[in-house]
Amino acid sequence: MSRADEIFLQNCRDILENGVYDTDFAVRPRWADGTPAHTVKKFGIVNRYNLQEEFPILTVRRTAFKSCIDELLWIWQKKSNNVHDLKSHIWDSWADETGSIGKAYGYQLGVKHEYAEGMFDQVDRVLYDLKHNPTSRRILTNIFNFADLHEMHLYPCAYSMTFNVSGDTLNGILNQRSQDMLTANNWNVVQYSVLLMMLAQVSGLKAGELVHVIADAHLYDRHIPLVKQLLDREPLPAPKFTMDTSITDFYAFTTDSFRLEGYEFHPFDVKIPVAI
Repeated sequence: MSRADEIFLQNCRDILENGVYDTDFAVRPRWADGTPAHTVKKFGIVNRYNLQEEFPILTVRRTAFKSCIDELLWIWQKKSNNVHDLKSHIWDSWADETGSIGKAYGYQLGVKHEYAEGMFDQVDRVLYDLKHNPTSRRILTNIFNFADLHEMHLYPCAYSMTFNVSGDTLNGILNQRSQDMLTANNWNVVQYSVLLMMLAQVSGLKAGELVHVIADAHLYDRHIPLVKQLLDREPLPAPKFTMDTSITDFYAFTTDSFRLEGYEFHPFDVKIPVAI
């Protein structure tokens, strides 16, 4: 059984059995037909994934591996905030006529700041510290910039990564203020697992543990019947993850640098509605 499946299904059961509904409140999100998108949620879920044991991707339904990585590179490598630089259309609902999502996500990572060692954006500062100051307890990124929130078309959901080196192993904590569990949970887990592996490899380290902290882990009302279908499924073994081990430059990775071998998953031919 895939550990990622076990964690995901356990989270969903906990939310359904012990969660709090917001149906008595006015909510911001809407479905495409204008109906309020209500949720049932759990506060403060913490999940741990040991990347040395297996790659955490779901098998009870398919997670679009290449699209996950494409978005990861769009944010962390290209540091882009324009959907024209992205191959998928997952951000189209938040883009303006130019394709911009405002001063969000990749834009924030690409802003340079002055340090004693010189000018760095947030990604390059992480890369510098992992090589030159790996014992630092200050290696992190944060894209929830209050000064720019009014110019973001969507506030960052996964907003902070904290990196910590223990011996020769790189671990990370992903902080997330809000998580649509059905559509985005494993998507983010896959992305930040790959990011941890990328950063570890180019820094001469091993990838260790990803800790995922979710403040508001929720299931949307129209997703509940779909999640119940997944709860009845028997997870399959996790696939084998491989990456191009010759790459030593973070900016040299492409979507073709990563592969999954033996990725089997249950069919789930359902168009999942997305709340905006």
